[in-house]
Amino acid sequence: MYNKLTLAALWLATLPAIADVSPATNSTAEPNVHVIPAIPMRTLQRERSYRVYLPEDYQSSDTRYPVLYMHDGQNLFDNATSYAGEWGVDESLNRLSAQCGLELIVVGIDNGGEHRMTELNPYDNERFGAGEGDAYVDFLVKELKPLVDREYRTLSGRKHTAVMGSSMGGLISNHAINRYPDVFGMAGIFSPSYWIAPQMFDSTKRNPRLQETRTYLLTGALEGDEMSAGHRKMQALLENNVPAAQWHAELDPQGAHNEAFWREEFPLAATWLFGAQCKSE
Repeated sequence: MYNKLTLAALWLATLPAIADVSPATNSTAEPNVHVIPAIPMRTLQRERSYRVYLPEDYQSSDTRYPVLYMHDGQNLFDNATSYAGEWGVDESLNRLSAQCGLELIVVGIDNGGEHRMTELNPYDNERFGAGEGDAYVDFLVKELKPLVDREYRTLSGRKHTAVMGSSMGGLISNHAINRYPDVFGMAGIFSPSYWIAPQMFDSTKRNPRLQETRTYLLTGALEGDEMSAGHRKMQALLENNVPAAQWHAELDPQGAHNEAFWREEFPLAATWLFGAQCKSE
C-alpha cells in the first residue's frame, strides 16, 4: 500500500501544466465544450483558463441550467490536454441528456500546475507550503461564478450549484461547501486527500448547512490504507450528522487513483447529485 510520501510523489507526478488553450488537432472534446482564454484570479494574483460545457440544445433554447464547477479542467473533456486520460464529462453528459434528461452547465477550472498542491489545499503544509485554498475558493465564488452567471443562462441558486473534483480536487470541493455553504448545495468528493489536511473533518462537522448539502463521497480501496481510513472517517461523520437521503458514500473495492475510475463513476455521481432518474441500460 502507498505511504504518504509515495502518494505525494504520485500526485505531484501526475499534475499537468496549464495546457495551450488553442484547439488541438487530436482533441477528443465534444463540439459543445468551449475553452475560455485566461482571466485574472485577483485573489491569487494569477491568471487561469477555464472550460465550459454547454448542453447540446443550449443555443436553440431559452432554458436556464444548473451549474457544476469542477477542478483540473485539463483532465475533464480532452485527451489532448489530460495527463493520463480524460474523465469524458462531455460524452457522459451528452449521453445522460438523451437517456435521463439531465442537462447542466459544467465549468472546469484548469489547475495551476506547480501551484496545484497549494491552491487546492486550504491549510498550510510543511512539505508543500502555505495553503491557498481559501483564496482559490474565493476566486470561484467572488470572481468566476458571477462571470458565469452573467455570460450564461444559469440557475444560480444554492440548490442548483455543485462542486466536484478528485484527489486534491476532492479535498477543495469539500472545503468549498464548508467555506461557502450558502453558495454550493452539492458536492462530488472523489478520492479526497484527507491525509494532507485532517482539519477537514472538524471543518465539515461545523458546516452550518451540512445537513442540507447533497454529498457524494467516493474512494477506491486500491488507493491505499490512509485513503480508505480517511473515507471511513468522513463517512462516519456524514452518517452521524446528516440525513441519509442527503449523502452517498462508496468505498469501491476495485477503485484506483486514476481518471479511469473517476470517469466510470462520474455519471452515477452526477445523476445522484442532480436527482436525475435514469432507466437501466
